[in-house]
Amino acid sequence: MDPLDLLVVAPHPDDAEISVGGTIIASRHQGLRVGVVELTNGEPTPRGSLEIRAQETAAATKIMDLSWRENLDLPNRSLQATLDARRKLAEVFRQTRPRVILAPYWQDAHPDHTAASSLCDDARFWSKLSRSDMQGDPFWPPMLLHYFSIHLRIHPPASVVFDISEHIDAKMRAVSAYKSQLIEGRSSDHPTVIDDIRDRARYWGWTIGKAYAEPLTNREQVGISRLSDLL
Repeated sequence: MDPLDLLVVAPHPDDAEISVGGTIIASRHQGLRVGVVELTNGEPTPRGSLEIRAQETAAATKIMDLSWRENLDLPNRSLQATLDARRKLAEVFRQTRPRVILAPYWQDAHPDHTAASSLCDDARFWSKLSRSDMQGDPFWPPMLLHYFSIHLRIHPPASVVFDISEHIDAKMRAVSAYKSQLIEGRSSDHPTVIDDIRDRARYWGWTIGKAYAEPLTNREQVGISRLSDLL
């Protein structure tokens, strides 16, 4: 397949849409090839099923116009950064050869999210190994950024804040496709979960003087070669 410009690694269906749906949609409008790989199918949940989640994911994929999407079907609720899981994700990196990977933030109350973050680090390293029986040619994804899919009431600093003002409505349509997870069975009193997601985007937009935005962070320094990269 043609290499991806951006690959989002999501612990469950809906994590990519909630956290970086606007970044995904904006990147597609800019002509970039964008993919999502889910590590688990997200089930069981109180109102979901494998069939429902597949339908919701297909609807969100169409809204975001993704170039590629796949699910590794690792165990939900007990996701771990095992050697087998590392191999599977490293082979995805070799197959898709993304310029940028977006991974979950490394600190969270949800064990699947912290395991997914660690797994991305490990698989990124394994992806470059030669003299290996993994499928695909060795590849080192040059940039790894982390998005905030966080259940803890913490406020990590962002390294990059991505303006999604022109795409907030499309992001919210993609998020709302997951009715079984975010709408059905939940209180309709405002603010709802959907309101919270939009309001967080509004807050991050405020931090950069824009209407809506999404935060990303990085453990390493982000290099630039011209000041116009900051404008």
